[in-house]
Amino acid sequence: MKINYQMELEKVLEKENNNKKKLLIHSCCAPCNSYVVEYLEKYFDIYIYFFNPNINISGEFEKRYLEQERYVKESGKIIQVIKGKFDIKDFLQAIKGYELQGEGSERCTKCFELRLENTAKKALELKMDYFTTSLTISPMKDAELLNNIGKKYGDIYNVKWLASDFKKKNGYKNSIELSKKYDLYRQDYCGCSFSKMESELRKTQIKKAE
Repeated sequence: MKINYQMELEKVLEKENNNKKKLLIHSCCAPCNSYVVEYLEKYFDIYIYFFNPNINISGEFEKRYLEQERYVKESGKIIQVIKGKFDIKDFLQAIKGYELQGEGSERCTKCFELRLENTAKKALELKMDYFTTSLTISPMKDAELLNNIGKKYGDIYNVKWLASDFKKKNGYKNSIELSKKYDLYRQDYCGCSFSKMESELRKTQIKKAE
């Protein structure tokens, strides 16, 4: 039976209401994470972890990280943003053999595993009660796959995984509205050079079809 991850999340929120447990959120970018923070801040003490070694251009990595910091500052939230290491070698090793597979393929699964395992490790190191990811807000991402990966590493590192499907309850729409409110940079590709090439190819195809 298919799991309703929004319902699973709401069960935890009801249980943890007023307890203010510590939550580490893996942030893929400020636009996606903005809604996640707005949604969860009344339930948890939130820490943001920007760990995205798939972003293989240092300027792009810094731009997205600084946008995450700017959102936190301009929204007036007292939240610590933790900057993960910028090291493309870990990403390339993780996806070795799957480089030319398209978006949504095993290449992406390996990337998610790398990012969420590292987040679980960081959550253990920082003695967090829960960890989760903003990635499930994207209509392009498989929430079931992400939740399965998150739970797997939560079990391995003995940190509770906070199940989610943040695109539910107009989450994605709200993230767009928050992006407009804070004038956040919204990238048009996931992060790696392969997704960038695929994005540029789609744009070219659309222009040819017009």
